[in-house]
Amino acid sequence: MQSVSVIRHAVRGPSAVLLRARAAPRLVAARASFSTSKPRASEHAEETFEEFTTRFEKEFDGVQDVFELQRNLNNAFAYDLVPSPGVMTAALKAARRVNDFATAVRIFEAIKAKVENKGQYQEYLSELEALRTELGVPLKEDMYPDPK
Repeated sequence: MQSVSVIRHAVRGPSAVLLRARAAPRLVAARASFSTSKPRASEHAEETFEEFTTRFEKEFDGVQDVFELQRNLNNAFAYDLVPSPGVMTAALKAARRVNDFATAVRIFEAIKAKVENKGQYQEYLSELEALRTELGVPLKEDMYPDPK
């Protein structure tokens, strides 16, 4: 076998591999080789407060059971803003429509936790006072007064 390779070397001449210049180094980190899809930028329009309000009023108007009510409340309070009194009105009506008294009371607790100060909470209470008495939803403070 060695004689065959010696003869082949003699006939062909020196191998081109031995005379080839070294390849220039490539930048491997310049591209992400692990991704199989094109990079896409997802751009969404910012939702205004009015659009937020109308969207959640519509969501609460379509509530059919307690799960939907609580899911919508969770979504409404997950944002970095306090839902408008119109949204809270729709939520309270939905809570009474599905006969969920506890959630109706907790809506006011959520408002109290979400607002920045007591003055804002009092504004919400005064805005929703007529609806609260119409639906018969007491506040937690009225049911369980602070013993202090």
